[in-house]
Amino acid sequence: MAHSEKFRRAAAALILFVLLTVLAGVEFIPEQVNLEENQVAPRTVKAPRTVTFVDKVKTERMREEAAAKVPPQYDYDPQVGTAVQNDVESLMDDVREILTNPQLDAAQRAARLKEALPFTLPDAAVQALARSYPETLETVRQGTLRVVAEIYIRPGGITGENLAEVKQEAAKKVAGFRWAHHFTVLAQGALNHYLRPNAYYDAEKTEQLRAAARDVIPPQMVTVHKDEIIIREGDIVTAEHLAKLQALGLARPPLPFRSIAGTALLVALLMGVVYLYLRRQHREIAGNEKLLYLLALVVITVLAFSKMLVAIRVGQWPEFGDLMGYAAPLAAAGMLVAILLDPRLAVVVVAAMSILLAMMTENDFRFALVGFVGGFTGVYSVSRLSQRADLVRAGAYVAVVNAVVIFGVGLLTQASWVLTVTSSLALGIANGVLSSILTNGSLPFLEHAFGITSAVRLLELGNPGQPLLQKLLMEAPGTYHHSLIVANLAEAAAQAVGADALLARVGSYYHDIGKVKRPYFFIENQVGGENPHDKISPALSVLILTSHVKDGVEMAREHKLPEPVVEIIEQHHGTSLITFFYHKALEGDAKDSVREEDFRYDGPVPRSREAAIVMLADAVEAAVRALNDPAPGKIEGLVRKLIKEKLADGQLDESDLNFKDLDRIAGAFVRVLTGIFHSRIEYPDMKEIERRRKAHGRGRA
Repeated sequence: MAHSEKFRRAAAALILFVLLTVLAGVEFIPEQVNLEENQVAPRTVKAPRTVTFVDKVKTERMREEAAAKVPPQYDYDPQVGTAVQNDVESLMDDVREILTNPQLDAAQRAARLKEALPFTLPDAAVQALARSYPETLETVRQGTLRVVAEIYIRPGGITGENLAEVKQEAAKKVAGFRWAHHFTVLAQGALNHYLRPNAYYDAEKTEQLRAAARDVIPPQMVTVHKDEIIIREGDIVTAEHLAKLQALGLARPPLPFRSIAGTALLVALLMGVVYLYLRRQHREIAGNEKLLYLLALVVITVLAFSKMLVAIRVGQWPEFGDLMGYAAPLAAAGMLVAILLDPRLAVVVVAAMSILLAMMTENDFRFALVGFVGGFTGVYSVSRLSQRADLVRAGAYVAVVNAVVIFGVGLLTQASWVLTVTSSLALGIANGVLSSILTNGSLPFLEHAFGITSAVRLLELGNPGQPLLQKLLMEAPGTYHHSLIVANLAEAAAQAVGADALLARVGSYYHDIGKVKRPYFFIENQVGGENPHDKISPALSVLILTSHVKDGVEMAREHKLPEPVVEIIEQHHGTSLITFFYHKALEGDAKDSVREEDFRYDGPVPRSREAAIVMLADAVEAAVRALNDPAPGKIEGLVRKLIKEKLADGQLDESDLNFKDLDRIAGAFVRVLTGIFHSRIEYPDMKEIERRRKAHGRGRA
């Protein structure tokens, strides 16, 4: 491979890589809106497309609300209540002991009480307590202990946060007993001094429960539909507004370098896989720069068209607009590649394009599934074309299959019945119609631009109404009939060896079109008339006979016949020797000056299997037609003899046919020719029948 060709290929691959990456991974950049929270919106902003995203602000708010509902968690100490009761009883015992001490007078008891009490009481209360009766103190003790018991069995316990509130509650309970003032303040002072928390805050457990409460709240999905008003002019911008703008790429979006890098990596991988497949399975395509350009053009064109379809939105029904990826006509690419290059390659290309379509639609593999199934259907439908109408039929098959697949996907995704039925019918049919239109419309252009002869073009050329075939029929009917038989022979032989049967057949139709310029110089057109070769020299006869090849090539190019057909016309005689006139020249007076090369066709020899098959079919048809008694055995012997002669003469050296192929070709020829030249019953004429009837009647009389 030349250095310049390598450079062109590398440049083309780079351009293809960039285009595919842009188509698959880059969204059209929308107009940006520069807004901040709590700002007054200067204008109304609408959503340019439909998008579903995780509203992080809403999600976080709901999670915090859930966490806030979890109360603080405490560790409870059941011994605290008992300890407080013990402290109260101990205090009351000390007071009783002082009050019942007979050795102390009132002043001394008051002094001892001040020393014994761990809290301070007003002097008046202490003096009154010193003069009180011990029996009443027992009532105070019991009431105070009851208050302690009630407090420490309350739900939630006593914490550092509610301790003051609990003490106030205890003081109110004591006041409700309506004791003497000095007993009330004694009990209140004891409770205020001894009451303490029995529940201690557990920060770790609290945070665990709050974290669990946050986790229960799923990400909050928000769908913004195309043309939905995000914020109105004059509204205060909130965090939710900014979240929607960010999801739509309107609020100062960062360049998606990570996404583009991932897309580029996958595109490079897909390109590499397809190229490796070409290198291993289709070397003739991988080595043909023009065919690689054709493949790239088909892929880029169909994906670009799909990109435009995906961008379409339906304002009144945004859910339907979100499904436009179903209309992406990947089947068009599959059918074009199958017709112009190879059906197996078409399947690989459709698979790669389906993945690119998913990437193009934000990794929605529903569209990839429909694209691949529809594309495969298109490839299968055109793998055996018999007429141009088959392309329309292929589009119908794609439409039906896509509609079924879209309907099935709609059922799986639990979409509404209206949306499922509408999308399957409308988008499935649209996909098939678009695929058929793109294929039919672009096929002639691609054939002409890249010099490819497709099956569709050959089918058109095989139509008997083609001008050249009509001219051949009218001006050289014998040659026309000969060409039909050669076509049947060539088609059968091509099928037997796996060659292009359609090309062999169509090439046979046109292989002798050059004879229309001088039809009566060819034996098949001489019906009961004189043979003009009887009046001219063998050399001139050879010149006239060989000229039909050059004339045929000129006429073929004038009528823009495909190059493979032109090559068959040019090579169908190779450099064969025109033996009849060569031997006639040797019998003449100037036999010493006769050179064999002057009695050969100019060539070249057949360079394809199809051209070689047409050469052999042409030779055996003419030879078998000349047999007086075309019995099956004679036909087979003659066929194999002629093939051996062509092989020995070097006419098949460049045709890639092997001995096994030649044997199969001979068998195919014999089967067809035996069917054409089978023996027939000779029917008596009507006069003979009448004579026999009369004779039979007289015999009975």
